[in-house]
Parts: sequence; C-alpha cells; structure tokens
Amino acid sequence: MVRLGILEMASADADRLAYWDIFFNQLTKDGFQKDLNLKVEYIWADGHKERLRLGAEKFVADRYDLIVTAGTPAASAAIAATTTIPIVMATGVSLGTQLSDETKPAQTNITGISDLPAGISEHRLALLRDIVKPGRGLAILADRANPSSPLAVAETIAAARKLGISVSDYWLPTPDDMDSVLAEMSRDQIGGFVVSPGAMFFAKRVELARLSLQHDLATVSVRREYAEAGCTIAYGAPLRVNYSEAAKLAAKILAGQKPSELPIAEPTEFDFLINDTTVDLLGLNIPAHMAREAGHVTL
Repeated sequence: MVRLGILEMASADADRLAYWDIFFNQLTKDGFQKDLNLKVEYIWADGHKERLRLGAEKFVADRYDLIVTAGTPAASAAIAATTTIPIVMATGVSLGTQLSDETKPAQTNITGISDLPAGISEHRLALLRDIVKPGRGLAILADRANPSSPLAVAETIAAARKLGISVSDYWLPTPDDMDSVLAEMSRDQIGGFVVSPGAMFFAKRVELARLSLQHDLATVSVRREYAEAGCTIAYGAPLRVNYSEAAKLAAKILAGQKPSELPIAEPTEFDFLINDTTVDLLGLNIPAHMAREAGHVTL
C-alpha cells in the first residue's frame, strides 16, 4: 500500500475538505484509492506555521512515499525535511526552485502548482486602485511567517511603480495580530489592501472579512472563497483546478515518474468575484466594466 502524507497550512473546514475530495476523486480515476491501495494521513496547521515542521519530520521518519502540501509554509517545511521523498505542492509559490530563488540550486524532489503567475499582482492592485475611495491609501497585507510573502510584496511594490501609484506594506506577525494591524491601516488612512497569497489567510478568511469591514477597509484577495466569506473582491486561480492538477502529478509520481520530470505549472484559469453586500456596506463605487466582468455574491 502506498503511503501519502498531506501537510496542510489551512484548517479542516468544509471548503478545504471539499478540495481534498476533488484531489482524491482524481487520484481514484488514476488508479489510487484510499483504503484500497492508498494510506492517507492529514496534518492540519490551522494557520499556525510552527505545526508544520513536526508534521513534515513525522512523514519522513515514517518513510511516506509522497508528501502533498497546501500553502507555501507547508511546502517549505517539507523541503526542509527531505530531499528524497517526492513533494507535490497543491497550492503555494514555487519555493525552493529556481523559479523563485535563483541564488540556490533547484531542489529536484518537488513539483506542483505555483500561485503567483506573472502579472497577477499588478492586476489585483489595479482592481484595488479602482475601488478605493479618493484620498485613501493602498496597501498589501502579508504574513510574516509565510516564505512567499516577501516575493508577493516585492511584486506588488513593483506593480505600483509601473501603475504610477504608491502602496504600503503591512506585516502580520501572527494570526492573533490581525485586528491590531488592520486598525493601524485605518489610522494611516488606508482605504483598502491586497491580501498576500497564503493558506493562513484562507484559514482566517471569515475573521479577515469581518475585521476589514469593521475598520472600513476594502480588500482584494486571491481566492473566490474570500469574497464568499465577506471580503470585497477576489481574483485568483480556482482551487478546484489546483487540487485536480496536483492529483494528476501525484499519480504520475506514484506510477514511477520523478518530480524533476514534471515542471512546476502556473494557473491559466481565474475567478473574479465581487461581494455586493460588502461593497454596499463600505459605500464603494464599482466601475461599470468591473461589475460586468465579475461574478457576484451577497452575504
């Protein structure tokens, strides 16, 4: 029986479990079925990075055949724990490869789906610019514990220069600091912020939406689930595609291919969703072209 370890930065909520159902349904199509020829163990970090290292080390000590990660911190923990056990990244930025760090040699035991394709940071920032009230500043909110956050922040700052605007970066030391950091944004006359990609933010998306509304802040986030939870706008790759594609990569590896033979992929399909209730509560004006192009949800 093949042993597969799942290292997940987010929480085991209904949305995330539904995506793992997509993953395992695809694996079944490819000949690998739970409890038949596949043993599966989940380790959930619930947004707390410190739980991931022990989880990755456990999978390595128990000699699992494959580790599948969700969230860049989970990929980082798996990379640090092993250079031999194959790793498939379902969500995250291509940490540990030359795609994100050209100063280090690429680690050859990892493949997956990277969530920061070229141009997407600029597109999200432009969406934010077009909805924030006049006279208010723009920002990006980043997770101090997420290794991909510096890359997302740097791309967003570069995008701001290209667009001829300015953007401030705010860093969340821990999930418990969300209220105080958003309160600081409000005091600084920030009108809205881009949410840096990260599974911790996904796990805390309901709280993020509530606090953003409380502090009069518009948000542009990276998954449709954020808008469904009450954030203002979401623009990003649909997770159902990530998990399906990750399962296809996992099946190929379990069938004998090496991760180094399977290039890290980038998404080509994107969701665009506006929460109309939040827009109304914040008193925002959505440009007509955005309203036409987006899907819409209410609380």
